[in-house]
Amino acid sequence: MKKILVANRGEIALRIMRTAKEMGIATVAVFSEADRNALFVRFADEAVCIGPPPSNQSYLKADKIIEVAKEKGAEGIHPGYGFLSENAEFARKVKKAGLTLIGPSPEAMEVMGSKLAAKAAVKNYDIPMVPGTDEAVTDIAEAEKIAAEIGYPILVKASAGGGGKGMRIVEKAADFKSQMERAVSEAESAFGDGSVFIERYVGSPRHIEIQIIADTHGKVIYLFERECSIQRRHQKVIEEAPSAVLSPKLRKEMGEAAVRVAQACDYVGAGTVEFLLDEKHNFYFLEMNTRLQVEHPVTEQITGIDLVAEQIKVARGEKLSFDQEDLSILGHSIEVRVYAEDPTNDFLPDIGNLKTYVRPQGPGVRVDDGFEEGMDIPIHYDPMIAKLVTYGKDREEARKRMIRAIDEYQIDGVSTTLSFCKFALQHEAFVSGNFDTHFVKHHFDPKVLENSDPEEEKLAAYLGVKLLSEKKSKGEKVAARMKASAWKKNRV
Repeated sequence: MKKILVANRGEIALRIMRTAKEMGIATVAVFSEADRNALFVRFADEAVCIGPPPSNQSYLKADKIIEVAKEKGAEGIHPGYGFLSENAEFARKVKKAGLTLIGPSPEAMEVMGSKLAAKAAVKNYDIPMVPGTDEAVTDIAEAEKIAAEIGYPILVKASAGGGGKGMRIVEKAADFKSQMERAVSEAESAFGDGSVFIERYVGSPRHIEIQIIADTHGKVIYLFERECSIQRRHQKVIEEAPSAVLSPKLRKEMGEAAVRVAQACDYVGAGTVEFLLDEKHNFYFLEMNTRLQVEHPVTEQITGIDLVAEQIKVARGEKLSFDQEDLSILGHSIEVRVYAEDPTNDFLPDIGNLKTYVRPQGPGVRVDDGFEEGMDIPIHYDPMIAKLVTYGKDREEARKRMIRAIDEYQIDGVSTTLSFCKFALQHEAFVSGNFDTHFVKHHFDPKVLENSDPEEEKLAAYLGVKLLSEKKSKGEKVAARMKASAWKKNRV
């Protein structure tokens, strides 16, 4: 594999291309008209515009992407995350075109792409699951009986769902019918599939995911866990590795369970198995993401393994060069997602121009981004600007380093989630490790950020620098007079 096409944009496209370059592999970028001047387009060896800004006219045009790959002589396609990365039909088309998808098989995508199919697949592999239904429920009367047996509160979930869509918490039997209908309607609207199932609602869950990688020779390895519990609207904002609450015994149990999940669908490549961890440290299978995760850098930091490089090697048919016993956790890593969102206004997306954009630097700081000063944040795509990652010898060093890096990050022109992330990292719940997926609901009040006026902070910083400058200037004048006086005295 000497040339690959990266079927994605922004920071993940650039991140994949950097590893490819280190491996001596040429890259082809595909881009929309909105991304014509993007960093990933300039970095690639070749770049082709494939359509207007909307995703359905560019980054989701499977046939066009495959056509470009063949025209440019690319042997493989890396889909990154999002867009076509978990699209089984795209995976089939890539294979039919005689190209290699740097990812799992379409069959594995289909099984794990449906929560119900995934539950059915792992049923015989001794995987702990939240009590609930194994099949889609359509008969509301029957569903109400099942809900009563499980016990309230219960969760209604879309089988094809994600990101909190098609999900409803039902506290009591009287609300069941209306919430069920709303979940089905939302699932049909968001995914074109109204299938829903029900399960017991875990009240204070932590979101723990296990990174796995599998080759084509039957070897499956887990690369420890990531803690992803701090979320807004069921979507992650802060991730860390390892988790502050897993014991070595529990880590091993969850890791081995993740391996069995991968084996249940003959998985190949990098993937992530997600679990819920309750307050008693019981864990339950949630779903499997059949792609590279946004938060993969924290795993790379604590293992020293380049996951993109391993994906490419596996796609080339190579054996994994390491075994489970070769891996150990080295230090601690934290990632914050820098979104163009306003945390004081329910995290609503913000668009605009990056008038100031200065990345933090220094020991243990990594920034995966796709922007530079003067660029616009497009309205057409996910509003993530960057992933800010820190590494330390332990959790506290990584945490303090992240706070320093956030303070160093200069972004003007759009609102960002940096202020919220700093708040979270300094909160006692995070410091102690005693938090769950309800962190925002239980601990965050937008007013704590509104009380901190960025303009006042800038003015204070300006006055401080001015005062220091005047003091220095005054000192230099005094020193000059003293020096002149001494010179005169020496002459006399």
